[in-house]
Amino acid sequence: MKKLLATSGINILLAGCLVFLLFYYEGPEHAAKAGGKTAGGETASIEKAEEIASTSCMTCHGENLKGGAGPALDKIGSKYAQNDIENIIKNGKGAMPGGVITPDEAKIVAEWLVQKK
Repeated sequence: MKKLLATSGINILLAGCLVFLLFYYEGPEHAAKAGGKTAGGETASIEKAEEIASTSCMTCHGENLKGGAGPALDKIGSKYAQNDIENIIKNGKGAMPGGVITPDEAKIVAEWLVQKK
């Protein structure tokens, strides 16, 4: 019975993430706009990372990344390296599904999150 309840909870969380993606994902145009480099060759701006996070991460990780249904990310850079953060975003971890944002967006967000210490 406990295993059934735990499985149901995970299924509800995954279904919630799917609904979120269906309503908030802006399609391929969004991915093209989110490219990792600016025309001047500079890395993606903080504003772009914050935009991606506000539409794709804060629903679970809370406002200001202080935690919610998902863990707090406001000090994640003191725990993980940028490659680790990017890998978690791309592939998921625990109840977090992978592929919530595009690989290009994952790189932008990981660059931003690794600075959170």
